[in-house]
Amino acid sequence: MRIFIIIWLGQTVSIIGSGMTGFAFTIWVWELTHQVTAIALFGLFAQLPQALIAPIAGFIVDRWNRKYLMIVGDTVSGILTIAVLLLYSTSHLQLWHLYVAVAIKGIFEVVQELAYSTSISTMMPKQHYSRVSSLRFLADYGSSIIAPTLAGILYSIIGLVGILIIDITTFVFAVITVLGVHIPQPSMTTLNTPSFRNWKQEIYFGWHYIAVRPSLLAMLVLAFVFTFAYDFGLSIYSPMVLALSGNDAKVLGTLASATGIGGIVGVLLTSSWSGFKRRIDGVLLGMVGVSLGKIVFGIAKTPLIWIPAQLCSSLNFPILGSSCDAIWLAKVNPQIQGRVFATLKVATLAASALAYMIAGPLADYIFEPAMMPDGSLAPMLGWIFGTGKGSGMAVLYVISSLGMLLIGLSGYAFPTLREVETILPDHDASTTRRK
Repeated sequence: MRIFIIIWLGQTVSIIGSGMTGFAFTIWVWELTHQVTAIALFGLFAQLPQALIAPIAGFIVDRWNRKYLMIVGDTVSGILTIAVLLLYSTSHLQLWHLYVAVAIKGIFEVVQELAYSTSISTMMPKQHYSRVSSLRFLADYGSSIIAPTLAGILYSIIGLVGILIIDITTFVFAVITVLGVHIPQPSMTTLNTPSFRNWKQEIYFGWHYIAVRPSLLAMLVLAFVFTFAYDFGLSIYSPMVLALSGNDAKVLGTLASATGIGGIVGVLLTSSWSGFKRRIDGVLLGMVGVSLGKIVFGIAKTPLIWIPAQLCSSLNFPILGSSCDAIWLAKVNPQIQGRVFATLKVATLAASALAYMIAGPLADYIFEPAMMPDGSLAPMLGWIFGTGKGSGMAVLYVISSLGMLLIGLSGYAFPTLREVETILPDHDASTTRRK
């Protein structure tokens, strides 16, 4: 646990630095373009390269030292941030530079994330999987509180240059913490050790492993459809809030803090009672809880409702995520987790990229014009969502939230998914393995 805490601390500091930079750039891009598509492209350029590289990344993680792969990921991210800093300082930074940087960073991030997540099962007994996973959510949600607040305060004092320097410093701290610890490697057998001689087969290994196990396949499909619905709403979230609040960055920052507070409350709940006895209940009911909060958020027009709705929605994510992680970690042998988790990563990244690709243009060119005072949807939906800037995005946001609600509830209709923990034995409970 001590080793994990050290690594977790370094990654948490790095996440805060990256969150500060991401928040500052969201405001910068919106002020520059006032287009949802411009912001959504950040997600697309981050997710698409990751989806393409993830199968190879899984192969790499199962073959090479996971500690060094984590170091490489943070180092490359730091170098890219330095490059952006130099471009901005010399007044040469353009939007396409950020897209390229995000794409390259995403490639190395997926390797680092897989190395990080697959190391958990070599450091921890399985009864602690949910708690360790909840600590990872604590890092994400803690940064949601700290990063926007710090970025909002420091932006007017030290500017974007100062925030980028802080981000670079956090990457250095993350690398140092990983360098100072020993991360156990999984024992390798001839059967499960990937080889470059049959690398094509190894890339498809994760998909084959999941495909012949219907319950894991159902988990994969669930992850794909929920990620699509969630990231569809996420891609229009920031521009929607800015449009409805009159470009008030303080409102966006306050909502980010509410997200973090809700997430931390969810982490504390998960840590104190170790989640649902049936992990799949935590997954499906967590999806329902997330969606209900977001439906209220999309219909509301004031921060007085946005803040509690966002808090209640984010409270469910640690429960959802830690339950899902615990199922995958328990069912998949650590020796092959890199390749199997890479397949899961490809599915969620593809869903996310598709969502970002569709949501931006749909908001800019269809729903926003349709919800203007003289728009085609205004007479029918204006009494709920209002009319004018941001109303069309609000309609899309609620549609995506209703989709999440339907996905969570419908999961109970499929026994293969509902009974995943009974149907599929834990990896350490089976003496014979299917290939």
